[in-house]
Amino acid sequence: MSSPQSSIPVAKPVLGEEEAEAVRRVILTGWVTQGPEVAAFESEFAAFVGAPHACAISNCTTALHLALKAVGVGAGDEVITVSHSFIATANAIRYCDAVPVFVDIEADGYNIDPSLIETAITPRTKAILCVHQLGMPCDLRSIVEIGKRHSIPVIEDAACATGSEILWDGRWEKIGKPHGDIACFSFHPRKVVTTGDGGMLTTADPKYDRRFRLWRQHGMSVTDAVRHGSKQVIFEDYDELGYNYRMTDLQAAVGRVQLRRLPELIAQRRRLADQYCERLSTVPGMAPPIEPGWARSNWQSFCVGLPDAVDQRAVMQALLDQGISTRRGVMNIHLEGAYSSRSFHRVATNLARSVSAQQQTIILPLFAQMTDLDIASVVEALRGSIAGAAIPHANLRRDRDIVPA
Repeated sequence: MSSPQSSIPVAKPVLGEEEAEAVRRVILTGWVTQGPEVAAFESEFAAFVGAPHACAISNCTTALHLALKAVGVGAGDEVITVSHSFIATANAIRYCDAVPVFVDIEADGYNIDPSLIETAITPRTKAILCVHQLGMPCDLRSIVEIGKRHSIPVIEDAACATGSEILWDGRWEKIGKPHGDIACFSFHPRKVVTTGDGGMLTTADPKYDRRFRLWRQHGMSVTDAVRHGSKQVIFEDYDELGYNYRMTDLQAAVGRVQLRRLPELIAQRRRLADQYCERLSTVPGMAPPIEPGWARSNWQSFCVGLPDAVDQRAVMQALLDQGISTRRGVMNIHLEGAYSSRSFHRVATNLARSVSAQQQTIILPLFAQMTDLDIASVVEALRGSIAGAAIPHANLRRDRDIVPA
């Protein structure tokens, strides 16, 4: 039997007449690929996060690839990261013919546990790739200190974290202001800022920025803007391998409008997250997400822990039957078939927390257009779904039964 169409989706982008008019304006100029709109979006994004350099790109996966390549990750190298992330985090490492080295997440959150990083370092470690999971900033200060202590570059997978903030030396600063070496962002439709698809790299290092701009356009020595604006004939060179990782001006025009909307969008999402936390406090056994005092999430996703004796899939199906869409907790890369071979990854620590989080958490709907009534409806439906999804005691799985790969 087919499921009903969701009346409350898990996510919904905010796109309107301003974005449509921005695209129309660009179409009528005749310059629709990487051009002046991309340059303007880069400048505005850099100013927003407080970064000296921002380079627009086709998506966050390609951003991660170029970031790893820029810091020198190559064949046989190791990159310390988490299995508890979308598969693109590790895929980008493998694009460099390098090996993802997985460590576990924190006990009270879904980000990398900094206390486990140093145990994973070997002479082959070339980078630390931390993730600001679901928009919640990770403990970046501790990670950057480890990187500096061992002279290892730190790359931030900030795919979900546009607009999130971290308290740094007494000041609230945006994720993407360079604390590590490079930060990588996504503008996929499930993100708070969307360009349909797209990504951005930010850095304080002009050398990295020059490499990104060269590599994103086939390694071509002359940009389109320079060539089209020249009064002399110019022949470009291709001295090294490059890629087609460009963002279009159509996407950038949308991104510029979205960036102007962002403060209002985040304020609304934070208000809705507060509503969730307040209402979920009345549901026995639920574990709402924890926002540390030094972090301000953009609440790109709202992930909650289910009571121990509840079947995740049964809860999700019961909610879907009521028109409420959810997603399972963040995946574990090492459990996927693409990583079944030990030659494709290394597990440096026990991953019990990561596996447990995937099995016992769900992502609830959260988007700026939601109302207080929507939040109340989701929580009450969740309360009833939990009551009907109890697992018989004999079938309960406990953390000690989980064998990490």
